[in-house]
Amino acid sequence: MRLPASLRTMTNPAAMVALDDTSVLIPDVFEVHARTQPDKEAVVCGAVRRCWGEFNANINRVANALAQQGIGPGCQVAVLMGNAVEMLEVVFGIVKAGACVVPLSGLLTGEQLATLIDDSDAVMLFATPDFSARLGEHRADCPKLRPDGCISVFHTLPGWQPFETFLAHPSSRDTQTPLANCHASLPFNIIYSSGTTGLPKGIVQTHRVRTHWAMFTALEQGFNEHSRALTTTALYSNGTWLVMLPALFLGGTCVVMPAFDPGEFLATVQRERISHSFMVPAQFLMVLSHPGFDGFDTSSLHNLLCAGSPLRRDTKREVLRRFGNKLTELYGFSEGFAAMLKPHQHAERFDSVGRPALGFEARILDDAGNVLPPGELGEIAGYGAGIMSGYHRRPEQTAALVWRDERGRSFIRSGDLGRVDAQGFITLVDRKKDMIISGGFNVFPTDIEAVVGQHQDVLDVTVIGIPHDKWGETVLALVIRRPAATTDVEVLMAWANQRLARHQRLSTLEFRDDFPRNALGKVLKRLLREPYWAAAGRVM
Repeated sequence: MRLPASLRTMTNPAAMVALDDTSVLIPDVFEVHARTQPDKEAVVCGAVRRCWGEFNANINRVANALAQQGIGPGCQVAVLMGNAVEMLEVVFGIVKAGACVVPLSGLLTGEQLATLIDDSDAVMLFATPDFSARLGEHRADCPKLRPDGCISVFHTLPGWQPFETFLAHPSSRDTQTPLANCHASLPFNIIYSSGTTGLPKGIVQTHRVRTHWAMFTALEQGFNEHSRALTTTALYSNGTWLVMLPALFLGGTCVVMPAFDPGEFLATVQRERISHSFMVPAQFLMVLSHPGFDGFDTSSLHNLLCAGSPLRRDTKREVLRRFGNKLTELYGFSEGFAAMLKPHQHAERFDSVGRPALGFEARILDDAGNVLPPGELGEIAGYGAGIMSGYHRRPEQTAALVWRDERGRSFIRSGDLGRVDAQGFITLVDRKKDMIISGGFNVFPTDIEAVVGQHQDVLDVTVIGIPHDKWGETVLALVIRRPAATTDVEVLMAWANQRLARHQRLSTLEFRDDFPRNALGKVLKRLLREPYWAAAGRVM
């Protein structure tokens, strides 16, 4: 008996139409949120409150205008904007067009901005007045930018295309039908490293990697569609995406602080009923020191994330006491690894940075690249779905980071020293480059910072190694005192040295008003060390 044609097709695989190799893409997820909950708040910043329908429509406007002008896969687009709803609409519009977004730091000079714009191969850029003024004449140092590729947002400037004109193209008026299409293996963004150990390097992350970021951070921090996340750091910073991205990915609401202020943080948590937020250690110190802390209601908080650098033990105890058991600590590096210590783990693993987050693995390596057993000190290397594609245009530096396991998988070396126990919990000791070798002894600055930070007059402390004729290096503590503190250098040094081991003792101590920091508040110790080594005529 001869089967009907329809059944013959179903039983003949060669005759079947091939299905897509599907993947979850962030712009597509946003489209679904806009269709199913168009009137729900997506992003709040200052007086601007954007619902999902309008937020996604504005993303489509940017994407369509870019696509119509030939900007798509293979193109990089720089973003020089501060915290604003429009900044997120531009960022996600760029990636929806299939192009790669390059968000740049507001801490950079005009010359540095031009260097990174050129290094990224950006052909277009969006800039707000503060950035465009800072770039100024250095725009001429960016020859890869298209003649019509500079878009001025919130202002007009000769030689720049106003944002409104850019969006006025007929294609951008169709806010429901994106002209471009992206896929999982396309570059999503180039994130420039903080430069704590040298010149910034462009970290390339694909759409697949960014989706994994959204998923693992959402699951590990307990996000859901009702979550209201508060960002306290700059939107261009990779760390900020730890709470911004999962909130939006699940269709929640992201509340953006235009600029950080400890009192406004507490007020916003109370007013907006914030469930999730992220701060760096320096911000925690400011919030805990706010005189009105106890007058605010922070009971809506479900999870409070800390990343960027480890909390001092005394600060961590104070966070747990004042906010309750809601603290999650994240250790990781943008090149592709993350570990988390959850609220329920603090009691037994207080000094750990947690276990590798979902989708990640860790190894501890000796100097020869051999895997060390549990409890042994070595370099932390990480592997997982969040690994970068590589450094942009730096294959040698990318290759230098790679260590391969017995299965041939590429782990990323961190440059951090740590141990892992039999249950997979990691204890971070210090950065290899920050370790001080004094008289043949290894001295770890974090151990000393933990002791000095316990003094009642110390707000913040960082420890560096400086040259010493006899010992090679010696220990210098730099301290920011609390307001109205009167303790002098000699008294504080004597207090600390009574509590430190002989090889850890401070040879000198200095008071500072502030420390140089990157966008996530990590102290740039290299900049602090440089003057001392230069004065001694020695190379670090």
